Amino acid sequence: MSGHGPLSPLPGLGYQCPMRWTIPNTLTFLRLLAAPGVAVMFLYFHRPWADWLALSLFVGAAVTDYFDGYLARLWKQESKFGAMLDPIADKAMVVIAIMVLTGYNGMTPWLILPATVILFREVFVSGLREFVGATAGQLRVTKLAKWKTSAQMVAIATLFLGTGLEYLNGVAMQGMTPEQYVDAVREGLADPIRACGNRDCASFANLIGLVLIWIAAVLTALTGWDYLVKARPYLRDDP
Repeated sequence: MSGHGPLSPLPGLGYQCPMRWTIPNTLTFLRLLAAPGVAVMFLYFHRPWADWLALSLFVGAAVTDYFDGYLARLWKQESKFGAMLDPIADKAMVVIAIMVLTGYNGMTPWLILPATVILFREVFVSGLREFVGATAGQLRVTKLAKWKTSAQMVAIATLFLGTGLEYLNGVAMQGMTPEQYVDAVREGLADPIRACGNRDCASFANLIGLVLIWIAAVLTALTGWDYLVKARPYLRDDP
């Protein structure tokens, strides 16, 4: 979230850049870049390395969600640019991570249903803010919305942990190294095992993650309804 100050022209151009790249602003921008990075991990790395790298990247980016705002307030560097970029980065992180998780966890309704609620709300509120335009300032982020974002990120991180552990559990049950298991799956000699025993760490992490994602979905739905109620006066047709 950049600080206020005189505009400085870009080298060789007459255009003046309205943003200053302060540390809070940079943290927010890095979080935005980390969002697609979570998916990219699964394109360039084998599992379980992809799982652990995606988890680390997601957790690191989630931590910046606290520090960018805190530092901006502490150093008095709050700005319109930061206020605009922050929720976009949050939504990008959540949406892309959920897409990755649903892809690697199968079409289980216990994950698909809360994921659908979360994705629908994010699209709905974004469209609502765009429609009300200049009056979107009335749809400020509430404490409940902040709790919602925190619940989403904790749930997603826990599910990433469970997915990685589940993969390792499948490898162990096949009696192969991770590299051998990847090759065997590619050649059709082994099937990915996603159902683990009820007492192992993978199942426990997935269970906690699913409980948290349902809690996040409920909070997400409540905040979506709250925004709709606040926006209703701006949606009425003039008589």
